[in-house]
Amino acid sequence: MKKKIFYIILLLVVFSGNLKGQPHPVSSLYMFDQLLINPAFSGVPVQFSATFIHRDQWVNLPGAPKTNSFTVQSSFFNAKVGVGLIFTNDKIGIHDDYGIYATYAYHLPITDKSKLSMGLQAGFNHLSSDFTKLNIRDMSDPNLFGRVTKMNPNFGAGLYYYSENFYMGFSVPFMLENKLVDVESVLSEAKQSRNYYLNGGYTFEPNPNFKVTPSMLVRFQEGAPLGVDINVMTSYKEIVGLGMSYRSNDAFIFLFQLRLFQNLHLGYAYDYTLSDLNQYSRGSHEILLNYRFRIPGIHKGLLCPAYF
Repeated sequence: MKKKIFYIILLLVVFSGNLKGQPHPVSSLYMFDQLLINPAFSGVPVQFSATFIHRDQWVNLPGAPKTNSFTVQSSFFNAKVGVGLIFTNDKIGIHDDYGIYATYAYHLPITDKSKLSMGLQAGFNHLSSDFTKLNIRDMSDPNLFGRVTKMNPNFGAGLYYYSENFYMGFSVPFMLENKLVDVESVLSEAKQSRNYYLNGGYTFEPNPNFKVTPSMLVRFQEGAPLGVDINVMTSYKEIVGLGMSYRSNDAFIFLFQLRLFQNLHLGYAYDYTLSDLNQYSRGSHEILLNYRFRIPGIHKGLLCPAYF
């Protein structure tokens, strides 16, 4: 019974005739891989950086969203240029969304200790829906049979200002509102959404061993409520970190970070759901692995910002 109810919800959310925009997945650990929301972040960590994030949303519900992302990025030419690649997979029930995007950013010095980065990204999403996995009672709808696929190109842009202990960014990573399906029916109303992101953070150092970083993310999408994430992250000797987030009308989030080795970091987030889905789900889990290193002759002598 629970499975049937959830698949009905998924169909209404993903292919509703009244739906004008399909929201993009939200990561609870985005502050540790901001390339996912802003192409201008390319090259900000300075070193070569590779990050993998897996999100298992609404545990215990069959067909619940599962999201994987993998990003690689590096700076070049004395940290004036940053380039990166983003690979994503978002699976919801019978629907799969694969994305591949390339990013580029130019870092313009503002003062001796601050820069403004201007970034672009371009790529495509490959969408597929396998309706053969559904138990369909109304056999008269020809749009709910077989497998439907679609390729959607897209591009985006962003700005990112940062110094040793402060950052602020604004981005529109997906500007085109592509249709999710090409059929002459109410399903054709479903589109990819244009999301606007505004985020910022500041790192305080009460003493040399302890750091506190409050931050915020504001998400805006036409036809949807304003989304706000308020975060506080603490770290001790940049080895272990604990924090909390509040996502408006959605969840309380518990954050953890650990430096396993000099170049390898582990992150974990648990979302405690505040909506009615809390009656059926045990929340959401998210795990992150980040590996970064300096390439001799390219990253030599360059320092990363303290809040990363």
